[in-house]
Amino acid sequence: MEYGSLYLIPNYLGKDSLHEFNNNTKSIINEISYFVFENEKPGRAFLKAVSPTKNQSTLIVNTLNKFTVKREIKSFLEPCLNGNNIGLISDAGCPGIADPGADLISIAHEMKVKVKPLVGPSSIFLALMASGMNGQNFMFNGYLSIDKKERKEQIKLLEKKSNSTTQIFMETPYRNDNLIIDLISYLKPLTKLCIATDITLENELIKTELIRDWKKNKIIYKKRPSIFLIQSD
Repeated sequence: MEYGSLYLIPNYLGKDSLHEFNNNTKSIINEISYFVFENEKPGRAFLKAVSPTKNQSTLIVNTLNKFTVKREIKSFLEPCLNGNNIGLISDAGCPGIADPGADLISIAHEMKVKVKPLVGPSSIFLALMASGMNGQNFMFNGYLSIDKKERKEQIKLLEKKSNSTTQIFMETPYRNDNLIIDLISYLKPLTKLCIATDITLENELIKTELIRDWKKNKIIYKKRPSIFLIQSD
């Protein structure tokens, strides 16, 4: 029997997103009965949004997040071994990018299950595209330390690396403004900072300026999902 495939299905980046998924993605979702969600509530909400007529009561669902026992992950792929397709959906954006779904994808390759990524929004790549910074060499660093001393050292180190490689990172939204204060305090005046906020949403704001100009900025970013990018001269 031919194995089913693992489809990597991107999710919206936020409520009331302006992004539209194409008919191919919608058709694939309609045909899948097995799903792995990062969390079930946002996963089912996404399915309802893109496929409102889909009968969700018949779906077989597993969750894959920081609470998942790693030895259980392999069992999530058993439907593929019986010829069924599986859809992997994160809470937001693309599965496998800054996302625990990478563990399932890695195991799928080990088991010779085909992995099929679908087109959709990624906040990291959309921010890089819109930043005007070096898209030939870039590095995503995840979250910086919440310890103020360690974060200062990280910011200084990332700035040194950013003259040849765009440095990308993120923060928990409610700590955005504290991070921005640290960035404009520790980075050099001629270093570029891009803050890409609410990407694909109605209130989207993407701005790249020198640190000396950011110091004049009074925009409040608290509680707004954002991606940060820096590049030194």
